[in-house]
Amino acid sequence: MSQFEYPRPQLVRDNWINLNGQWRFCFDDELVYRLPDNAPQWTHDINVPFAVETELSGIQDTGFHRAVWYEREFELAPNGKRTILHFGAVDYSARVWVNGRLVAEHEGGHTPFQADITGAMNDSGRQVVTVFVEDDPADLAKPRGKQDWLLEPHSIWYPRTTGIWQTVWVEQVEDTYIASLRWTPIFETYEIGCEVFAAGHTHQDLFVEVKIWHGEQLLADDYYKLLGGEANRKIALSDPGIDDSRNEILWSPERPTLLDAEVTLRCGDQILDRIRSYTALRSVSINRDRFMLNGRPYQLRLVLDQGYWPESFMTAPSDEHLKRDVELVKLMGFNGVRKHQKIEDPRFLYWADRLGLLVWEEMPSAYRFSSRAITRMVREWTEAIQRDYSHPCIIVWVAFNESWGVPNLTLTQAHRNAVEALYHLTRTLDSTRPVIGNDGWEASATDILGIHDYDCDPEKVQARYAVTDPVRTLFDQRRPGGRILTLDGFPHRGQPIVLTEFGGIAYDPKQDPDADKTTWGYSRAHTAESYSSLYRRLLQVVNETFMFSGFCYTQFTDTFQEANGLLNADRTPKLPLDVISAATRNVPLRKKDIETEGDGLPGGTGMP
Repeated sequence: MSQFEYPRPQLVRDNWINLNGQWRFCFDDELVYRLPDNAPQWTHDINVPFAVETELSGIQDTGFHRAVWYEREFELAPNGKRTILHFGAVDYSARVWVNGRLVAEHEGGHTPFQADITGAMNDSGRQVVTVFVEDDPADLAKPRGKQDWLLEPHSIWYPRTTGIWQTVWVEQVEDTYIASLRWTPIFETYEIGCEVFAAGHTHQDLFVEVKIWHGEQLLADDYYKLLGGEANRKIALSDPGIDDSRNEILWSPERPTLLDAEVTLRCGDQILDRIRSYTALRSVSINRDRFMLNGRPYQLRLVLDQGYWPESFMTAPSDEHLKRDVELVKLMGFNGVRKHQKIEDPRFLYWADRLGLLVWEEMPSAYRFSSRAITRMVREWTEAIQRDYSHPCIIVWVAFNESWGVPNLTLTQAHRNAVEALYHLTRTLDSTRPVIGNDGWEASATDILGIHDYDCDPEKVQARYAVTDPVRTLFDQRRPGGRILTLDGFPHRGQPIVLTEFGGIAYDPKQDPDADKTTWGYSRAHTAESYSSLYRRLLQVVNETFMFSGFCYTQFTDTFQEANGLLNADRTPKLPLDVISAATRNVPLRKKDIETEGDGLPGGTGMP
């Protein structure tokens, strides 16, 4: 596996071992086994990192399973270095043993964890890792996103994801090593904030050298002393002056310029660790009623992306599939995605950074309000922000969606407190990005007002939002989605308004009379012509409504029974991509677009 598939793309080391592949596996629905010494009866082989419910796992069992076990061997000799075992994501609660010794416990289905397994390794070089995972399918108080709590998927919820679903890997480092790294672009002063955190045996004379390049041009070569195991500095870049030169180094979807970096940890003349990374110079902010990118108003054209594949669910079949999704979104005329109810694999964020795609990151919801649910959300959301803080593609954090998990916002103060608390916590952990407290309706603390409205009649949508006095007409008199847009005590303060869910048109050329029973769509079109026309007219209205600082169309692909994607589940388009792109961007169709037939992709497939 090449370095470009390294699971942690902003802190890359050359030497690592991928532990994906065949593991021994068994179900433990009755919680019979508690320790590896109980000798679980291995009934299956499973292809990690694909969840047991998926085809690519080799098992494809979508039933209710409360607990599962994994085990495999790998060869790695203890050579005087520290050995770190990494898990990208395990859903939901995991315990890990190496050679029978407990090395890690973690709760949270979407965030990574690691263990220093140095003291548990066998001198022979043969190591055994065992993993126990609990994932109660009926637990509504855990952040579960779109995973259904019913046996069969219903409405807009999908099959469950149980167990390991992101890469497992191991690497060896020196006794003192770089544990984490944070980049903060400071657009106003042309600086890059750099925070380096060391772990292991910390010495008094630790220094870190940071080099940053723009292409072949060396922009910085700085040397800092670590105090208390960390260094926190601002690296000044040369201000190129006029706008044309500035744009050469700024990151945007139209010009995704990344700055390559190398960070070296030293003790005197001795090199202890060296990692490769990257960052970017860009800013996101709010100015009155507009979203701003790099100090200029920027119109958001987003598509809702559930991040599922039919054969592998939340895990992409390959790194190339993640890259292709980013490419397809851009080919359809969008400049960003709202990753819906999922903390996406860092490899997707890497391709969004490299190819130029904006990302709204959203916390997966729990569906029962309790102190336990909120405690779980706070912990996992904090881990997600820490993991993804340095990605330039991420421009907005979304804490709650459509009051899920806090269903009584208009009546219950504790529910309001939860939304406000998550908003302020997020702003505390990251003051550089806008935050949405609750997206869709019933907003309180928020930097952007998101509206969900699935009326697919373009004339009605235009009449609703092309109003001269939106504060009185829209917020006081009308109820998109049947909900109030802002809670009492939180009037609209001039924040940007974004139509963050709309559309949801299902394309049903077979005119199946039972389609409403088997597939989900907010409206239906039965011919390619009517589907294309409705999409174009709806996007024209939304693009031309001055009130909106942007929009997010539902959705990118069909996802299980939710058949309202612009693409089929296998990523083949329902209309030629040029036609979709022209409508998304609200530009006239060219003659060749009108005459184009087929799916709009080279070779007629969703993947190269």
